[in-house]
Amino acid sequence: MSVGNDVGFAPVVRKRRSWTRDEKRRIVEESLVEGASIAEVARRHELNANLLFTWRRKMGVEPSEGNGRTPILPVTLIAEASEEAGPESSGQMEIVLRGGERIIVWSDVDPAALSQVLKALLRR
Repeated sequence: MSVGNDVGFAPVVRKRRSWTRDEKRRIVEESLVEGASIAEVARRHELNANLLFTWRRKMGVEPSEGNGRTPILPVTLIAEASEEAGPESSGQMEIVLRGGERIIVWSDVDPAALSQVLKALLRR
């Protein structure tokens, strides 16, 4: 095999593909189906799985890499005492979900545990 003897070979020119917003959304939704493999969805649409992860992140499906923050959620502060608070409590937070379910969190809650619960609720 000789180096530099490429006579008769044309360089491979790759065309950069472009995807419409609707195509991206449809592919991302396909990747969200229960049991779907991101690698398989990407292969089926002839795109790199990393690109599919990027689309998912930009559409808010996955948190941004490296920032370690959870999404910002709307909060309403109400200045009223709760009947459920005991005399020894030093504070509480009540989280009301869209469906009306309530979560009451006392001031001594483990922040890591609360974070896990909120992340699980965001996925439902």
